[in-house]
Amino acid sequence: MPDRTILLDDRALGRTLARMATEIVERARGTDDLVLVGVQRRGVELADRLKRLIDQAEGGDVAVGKLDITLYRDDLQTIGPRPVVGETRLPDLEGTTVVIVDDVLYTGRTVRAALDECADFGRPRRILLCVLIDRGGRELPIQADIVGTTATAAPGDRVDVLVSELDGRDAVELVRQSGPAEAAR
Repeated sequence: MPDRTILLDDRALGRTLARMATEIVERARGTDDLVLVGVQRRGVELADRLKRLIDQAEGGDVAVGKLDITLYRDDLQTIGPRPVVGETRLPDLEGTTVVIVDDVLYTGRTVRAALDECADFGRPRRILLCVLIDRGGRELPIQADIVGTTATAAPGDRVDVLVSELDGRDAVELVRQSGPAEAAR
């Protein structure tokens, strides 16, 4: 039976996003050419929340878009003959500061696919990576610029990001596939 540990509850998640929004503005040196790009699925909701926080603090209207990386995955042939492809909606990225927003950074393969897809929409001046959770376990040399928090997770574990827009509540949970007693056997 999986063992669940809460890494962030709804209040901690809110505080973490507020800090990340501030860090985005600082790292981007303002909001004039800022574009937040959420990676489908939960990265889109996180990007929308970060946009609201930044707009409220800075009094502007930050551009936001969303990416579906399905057709850019390096394992496309293994996910079946008819992959479900979601919507990609991006403004022109030429000369902008793009912040790719994702929920969990693990192997780095999703980020690589997101970078490839962004390149098809223009040449940003700069790209930053913003993730809510960095769980380690990289297979590619990719590192986030802005990290909400880190979690140590074994390869078989999951980090579940729950957002009220999709899941009815906000939380981040570490799901271990075997409890401590089972792991000792």
